[in-house]
Amino acid sequence: MDVTFKKDRKDLQGEVKIKSMEMEHIDEDFQPEIEECSLKQKFITISPECVRCNLCAEECPVDAIAGARSDRQARITNKCVKCDICAETCPVGAVKILETTSDVNDDVKFRVKEIKVPHRKLKLKSITVDTEKCKGSRACVKFCPTGAISIKEGKAVVKTSLCIGCGACINVCPEHAIELERELGPVIKTKKLLIDQETCVQCQVCEENCPVEAIELEGDEVVLSEDKCILCNVCSTKCPVGALKLEGT
Repeated sequence: MDVTFKKDRKDLQGEVKIKSMEMEHIDEDFQPEIEECSLKQKFITISPECVRCNLCAEECPVDAIAGARSDRQARITNKCVKCDICAETCPVGAVKILETTSDVNDDVKFRVKEIKVPHRKLKLKSITVDTEKCKGSRACVKFCPTGAISIKEGKAVVKTSLCIGCGACINVCPEHAIELERELGPVIKTKKLLIDQETCVQCQVCEENCPVEAIELEGDEVVLSEDKCILCNVCSTKCPVGALKLEGT
């Protein structure tokens, strides 16, 4: 997805004026000044294609995802640090990473672009249905993304050649009648954190704000534990002197 919207700069000024008048007691002669600028932001969201497998919530390193139920899809919370692990993990591509760019010049241009990420390996190892527990509720059939499950003689039957091991059936089964073992590959690193030791002022802001304790100040140097680092955007955005920079590889 790559969509661009345009509007006249005067239209934006009018919208700002109306909004300002709604929020505050501002004279009708007020004319807002809108300077030329450019703003880029990144958002992560979960689309209705969510199959309720909860892999994203299980793999989120900062517990920023509210898990799914049969009546509710998974949801990104404000604890998200934009590490992209959920998007790499989702077996059906329901987690979307969106980059928005706003440019104000003679006109106003908004661009929304989906950022593609690679997917981690996900493979079924084994799956079993406890026929004593299974009541044939069909919840597993409804949410299976590959049509691997059917109901025969009132019991769930899994066609293992179609099963990808996502675990949606386990999460929605009201009788907890399904057990599954799968192989989930490692996170694929698509970014790299660059550290400029000369620019660093040893303020320790990166260390204090890292959500996984992957960075610390040792003497005059910033030391990064690459095994712990989840390549989120926290330290790089909070560094007051720009000594940390997150770049794509």
